[in-house]
Amino acid sequence: MTAQQTRTASPLPPLLALIGGVAFAACQWLVFRYAPIEATLGLAQKIFYIHLPMSWWALISFFVLFLGSLACLFKNSEAADRLCAAAAEIGVLLGGLALITGMIWARLSWGVWWTWDPRLSTTLVMWFIYAGYLVLRGLDMPPQRKRRVCAVVGVVAFLDVPLVFLSARLWRSIHPAVFADKGGGLEPEMRLTILACVLCFGLLWAGLLWIRARQLALHARIDALFLRGGRR
Repeated sequence: MTAQQTRTASPLPPLLALIGGVAFAACQWLVFRYAPIEATLGLAQKIFYIHLPMSWWALISFFVLFLGSLACLFKNSEAADRLCAAAAEIGVLLGGLALITGMIWARLSWGVWWTWDPRLSTTLVMWFIYAGYLVLRGLDMPPQRKRRVCAVVGVVAFLDVPLVFLSARLWRSIHPAVFADKGGGLEPEMRLTILACVLCFGLLWAGLLWIRARQLALHARIDALFLRGGRR
């Protein structure tokens, strides 16, 4: 990235994040006014419209990390490595928030904050794996070696992601399957609302991912300038 490119950086990432945030906020009208109140849980069920988008985009973050890790392994791409770092940070954040909102929902729905359900257990394991990945990225080691090690871990760690997605179908689980073959028990208004929330949150996610990757690129450029200046 040249100095000219830095000065003329695209305004699209923050604009995308802003549009996504405003759109997701506007979706709250659908959540509280359009979607019907669930008969059993009442208003408490509305947390579902925040929980599910964060869960899905956390999984997508880890899929992006997986693809970036493959690019690092086969092309030794620094840009792909920065994308992996950004995706991991956002994925761990969203995954943690999804666990917290899921625990609140569990307390209201099942009467306990936590149960070792297959979906919950695999999700918690996944979160610890990627939190460990972030710790690995913070270790002091040669950049080339760190890139390779993180890429290998990023590929292997992804094995748990399909397991999380399929766990409620593979094993006996009390976690609801939202879009099951028979509709997952969602009313049409609920289905439209959750899809709108997922799509709008996706715009916010894309903007944040782009912004963070660009921040890491600028950080790498600043480090390179310091090293170059120190050698003079």
